[in-house]
Amino acid sequence: MDAPLCPGCRERDARIAVQATRIADLEQRLAALEARLGTNSTNSSVPPSANPLGAPKPVVKKKSGRKPGGQPGHPPHLKQLLPPERVTKTRVFVPRHCEHCQAALPAQARPGDPEPTRFQTIELPPLAAEVTEYQGQARTCSACGHVTRAPIPAEIRAHSVGPRLTATLAYFSGCHGLGKRPVEEIAAAVFAAPVSLGTVANLEQEMSAALEAPHQEALTAVRTAAVKNADETSWKQAGKLCWLWGAATACVAAFVIHAKHGATGLQALLGASVHGILCTDRLAVYEQVLAEYRQLCWAHLKRDFRKIVDRGGASVRLGREGLLIVRKVFAAWHAFQDGACTRDQLGENLAPVVSQMSRLLKRGLSSRDKSTARFCANVLKVEVALWTFVVEEGVEPTNNFMERLLRRAVLWRKRSFGCWSAAGCRFVERILTVVQTRRLQDKNVLEYLHDAILAHRNGQHCPQLLSER
Repeated sequence: MDAPLCPGCRERDARIAVQATRIADLEQRLAALEARLGTNSTNSSVPPSANPLGAPKPVVKKKSGRKPGGQPGHPPHLKQLLPPERVTKTRVFVPRHCEHCQAALPAQARPGDPEPTRFQTIELPPLAAEVTEYQGQARTCSACGHVTRAPIPAEIRAHSVGPRLTATLAYFSGCHGLGKRPVEEIAAAVFAAPVSLGTVANLEQEMSAALEAPHQEALTAVRTAAVKNADETSWKQAGKLCWLWGAATACVAAFVIHAKHGATGLQALLGASVHGILCTDRLAVYEQVLAEYRQLCWAHLKRDFRKIVDRGGASVRLGREGLLIVRKVFAAWHAFQDGACTRDQLGENLAPVVSQMSRLLKRGLSSRDKSTARFCANVLKVEVALWTFVVEEGVEPTNNFMERLLRRAVLWRKRSFGCWSAAGCRFVERILTVVQTRRLQDKNVLEYLHDAILAHRNGQHCPQLLSER
């Protein structure tokens, strides 16, 4: 039988227990801080420009040994000649003498002569916006001396900036993310059309009103699409954090700015119930969509596995195995895209990878690294959503498509720090919707903006954004 502990021993043992608990807590906090310090663009959503000093250097491809420029057999990308209706002026060079026998040659082409060679140069004429001045003349009555002045019609006085210049200034804002002061400077320096900052803001709001219907049209098209990608990025309204949500198909994109980063924000974009298959990252808000109707982004999974490896410890092996699976998935997908296999063959090629991934995630549940175990548990909940792209047409294994569409908004936010008012946010979401949709359709953005503002000023319906789908 053990001898009873003296009071000093009991005090020592209690102190050691407290210290052991304290050490374990500090080790856990240290591991979390080291993980945060190890965050970079390869294992998180941090952009490369924000990488810490100790981050791994960007991957540099090995030199192929080939000369720069087009390679043998590569189709040339030649300068495209504009059609005849776009040619403003034509200068003709006619040979006067035969270079072989010096005989005189006719000035006019004859049957059998080959087509002329063509070369075009493009130049801007001196730019200055057309200014129309309306004068209300006054006349003095010789009988009574009363002065009568002809009024300038109200429909003319309603707008001091024409529809094409209005569309162009909105194009600079919405397509290239310029602030109001740069737009004001462009109007004065490029078009010799000085306008005030207030006028620029007013024109944006007028364009926003003109694009209300096409914005709703795009939202409806995205909500009812069978397959779509969705993502979100932060925005600011009067310095307060809000969120710019975006969803897109191959031919239409729609954006909404909302105060919430949760279910109400997603509902503002996609409606109360999400229709069709949705490709996203693993943000918790997307879990309201059944896993059978989702596709998780494998590019995000790749970063997660890289983060596990960089964190070190007991889960390094699991992270490396995950990266190997990711490489197999992308290799199979690229082979399918290149036409090297059919969709049925894609499923056959990935069948062992599906099993391998499932076993890996289940093994990770018992990892001593709590973060790794939690990651594996979260992915297992929606495991079926990893493989939707294998069987569903139009679904890709990554959400890169939507992230590229959001990049224009991200750059705009970085330059402008968001909007000051709710009306400014409406302009952003509507102009981005029209700009990105027209770009996806390979159609002219500026012409549509002109037609939209012209119809709005004339009290007509805005041209359909998706009229030629």
